[in-house]
Amino acid sequence: MIGSLGWIFLAFVLYLALMVIVGAIYARRNSSAEDYFLGGRNLGGFVAALSAQASDMSGWLLMGLPGSVYALGTGQSWTAIGLLIGTICNWLFISKRLRNYTIRANNSLTLPEYFENRFHDKSRVLLLVSSIAIVIFFLVYTASALAAGGKLFNQVFGIDYKLAMTIGAVVILVYTFMGGFLAVCTTDFIQGMLMLVGLLAVPLIALAFMGTGNVGDLLDKSNVAGGAASYMNLFQNGGQPHKFVYIISQLAWGLGYMGMPHILVRFMAVRDERELKKSKGVAILWVVLSLVFAVVIGVVGRAYLYPEILEGGDTEKVFINMIIKMFTDDIKLPIVGGIFLCGILAAIMSTADSQLLVSASSVSEDIYKGVMKKDADDKKVLLVSRITVLVIAVIAYIIALDPNSSIMGLVSNAWAGLGSSFGPLVVLSLFWKRTNKQGAVAGIVTGALTVIVWDYIPLVGGQTLGTVTGLYSLLLGFGLGLLAIVVVSLLTPAPSAEMLQEFEDAKNGNV
Repeated sequence: MIGSLGWIFLAFVLYLALMVIVGAIYARRNSSAEDYFLGGRNLGGFVAALSAQASDMSGWLLMGLPGSVYALGTGQSWTAIGLLIGTICNWLFISKRLRNYTIRANNSLTLPEYFENRFHDKSRVLLLVSSIAIVIFFLVYTASALAAGGKLFNQVFGIDYKLAMTIGAVVILVYTFMGGFLAVCTTDFIQGMLMLVGLLAVPLIALAFMGTGNVGDLLDKSNVAGGAASYMNLFQNGGQPHKFVYIISQLAWGLGYMGMPHILVRFMAVRDERELKKSKGVAILWVVLSLVFAVVIGVVGRAYLYPEILEGGDTEKVFINMIIKMFTDDIKLPIVGGIFLCGILAAIMSTADSQLLVSASSVSEDIYKGVMKKDADDKKVLLVSRITVLVIAVIAYIIALDPNSSIMGLVSNAWAGLGSSFGPLVVLSLFWKRTNKQGAVAGIVTGALTVIVWDYIPLVGGQTLGTVTGLYSLLLGFGLGLLAIVVVSLLTPAPSAEMLQEFEDAKNGNV
């Protein structure tokens, strides 16, 4: 007889095998760089929607957010509220214009290439600066995904953290390496569906076992700070009144969406405007359900797992522990539990593969072909891309080697870096025709440096400014980046008549 662990292991093996098969299928469809990086701009609406959101949320959705709510209460929900607002704004205001403009701007395949073509930058400075920023911050982001994978395998199978992280990294590498953008988007679609089913089913089943009327008593028994009433109060955090600076900082997460290359590239790849409209509704519904139920998991998990109380970094394993308890102790269906655990793995993989592909496109398409070897053919570009995927994965692996790495902390820093570097420029490049090349460079550099100084350099008594003030670096970086673009653009020559005409064409859909 196969034991509970054996059934869970079988579910993981089948799931991972499916992802590799998808990579192999799509490997034969990549005949050009446009196929590998954008799927030939032939992405369907449902795939685009779920792929964008699955690649966005990562292990943060099923581990980081529920873990912070489990530990401190629903006051941590302001991050989810900010992300919901950011997602809606991104799909409603950015998606259509960005798709049109990247086509009008010489069929740009990557975000750095779009910036170069949008601002007619012959010096290649924009291409280089933006590509470097992508690689730097995606290293940290990919490290967060690998760390989440290591924690998942370690908790479920008792495998050494480093070995567990290696297994996840190898599978992600295989199907990204082979299949490119279409493989990534197809697997993300599957993973997005699996994540949503797990998010909805597990907390509802747990509530059925406990009884909704018992949740408050169980929360009190689990010694939540300030008691159950405080724990369920949006304006309380860890039993204390929520500080205004923390609420604003958590809401500021929503600003990051406008600067996420792995999300924006989905807008660029959608087949047509009809499919894009379909994507908007699907994506917004998915993210509403996902964020709400991720918060619910934190609360319900606190009650359901009692008398077990998770502390420190283990709070990020609340969803994992719920699934294991539910399907091995309460319901004897370990194969189903294994499938739901694959939903957590799906969240991790769906982000890591997208980040690896975007980083690879920045190095191969933007730096190698754009700056170093302009006459490189598609075969050489694809080779450099695949080498880049491997190198970046190895470096991210090294960053994530510490088993105490905080998924929430790593994601927070990377999200702030990318959002501050590119968010202001994406918005103004689409909506303010006076934006010029000099302003664009100033915005990227200002946003990136602000986050690096704020989050990484200990300037006050051995602590960073972010730690001392409690202000999220994305809010400051986005604001200063926006200001830098406007000021520098106004102090330098106006865009040419040709650039202004391109802006009007993209605005009116004449692409």
